[in-house]
Amino acid sequence: MDLRLPKPASDQKLRRAEALDALDSVLPFDRRDFLAELLTDDDVATLRHLAKEGIGANSLRALASDLGYLEAWSLAATGFSLPWPAPEALLIKFVAHHLWDPAKRQTDVSHGMPEDVTAALKSARLLRVDGPHAPNTVRRRLSSWSTLTKWRGLRGKFNAPGLQSAIKLAVRASARPRRRKSKKAVTADILATVLKACAGEKLVDVRDRALLITGFASGGRRRSEIASLRFEQIVEEEPVPADPKAPDSLDKLPCLKIRLGRTKTTQADSDAFVLLVGRPVLVLREWLERANISEGAVFRGIDRWGNLEKRALTPQAVNLILKRRIAEAGLDPQAFSAHGLRSGYLTETARRGIPLPEAMQQSQHRSVQQASNYYNDAERTLGRAARVII
Repeated sequence: MDLRLPKPASDQKLRRAEALDALDSVLPFDRRDFLAELLTDDDVATLRHLAKEGIGANSLRALASDLGYLEAWSLAATGFSLPWPAPEALLIKFVAHHLWDPAKRQTDVSHGMPEDVTAALKSARLLRVDGPHAPNTVRRRLSSWSTLTKWRGLRGKFNAPGLQSAIKLAVRASARPRRRKSKKAVTADILATVLKACAGEKLVDVRDRALLITGFASGGRRRSEIASLRFEQIVEEEPVPADPKAPDSLDKLPCLKIRLGRTKTTQADSDAFVLLVGRPVLVLREWLERANISEGAVFRGIDRWGNLEKRALTPQAVNLILKRRIAEAGLDPQAFSAHGLRSGYLTETARRGIPLPEAMQQSQHRSVQQASNYYNDAERTLGRAARVII
């Protein structure tokens, strides 16, 4: 089924595509024409304005993706592009189409997303699930919708009691277990096994060792933070005592500071930083020296002939590197993703009895509750809390 979108004049689509060219460092080139087909002139103008205002590349990419989905859904569900601001009834319709009760759907085919809307979104390769969406996905798209509304200078109905009530009821009806971004955590023992898989002396081996150990030891950095790390963020520090309990000892370890800049939880002008101490420093230095990197992106692409490229790795490439090395180590790549470095770091600190607030200084989580959610549930089977009566 078509999205019921009258084909825009070729010159209008071309104009939007050319406008999106200005965001080529953020939006994948192969998505340009697709988005130009879906988005309106005002949509493109809003994205370009956000880019000029300095919004983070990952945030802008997510907003563009969500906006494309919302426009496609609106066209399929109503026959029209998104109205700005959206009426409360349309917001509730969006919730009803994406959060629903599978059991009720079996007896009421009108419950949930209509079949023609589902077919339209699937034909556009925007919908991959057959059941209700994850509540967090729906909340994120509503948040993006709200953000884009505000950036247009408009006020939406996103805090309306009717919408909030609909979300609560829908989440309850479509209850589903939360899926981890990485099924298994990359803890220190798993990391050690994976590092052996890239123990060679080829440039790609040196890079992958540095990437994985830096990502883990710096607090479990997100894959986007690993990909965007620049040489200018790295600051040499004085060596630190090998034993924190013996600050006057002559036994010292090398230390580096990594300024975080803009991340998911910090601003560009933030002075937030994390530290690398000991072996991770040596591994990272080896990579920088071998690759002769003194400015720009730290982790870069390497072509099939072993030549270093200027371009930085993409976040997806970071994930693929981890999965490839996981497979080479004889482990299941389906069970791990780059986010496992983050959950693995916190799991490892828990294993070693490191207080959560101290671990959070390195991981840069905002709240104890948020950080605690990353602890690997598997570790609970080894704890004492479930063994009060045995």
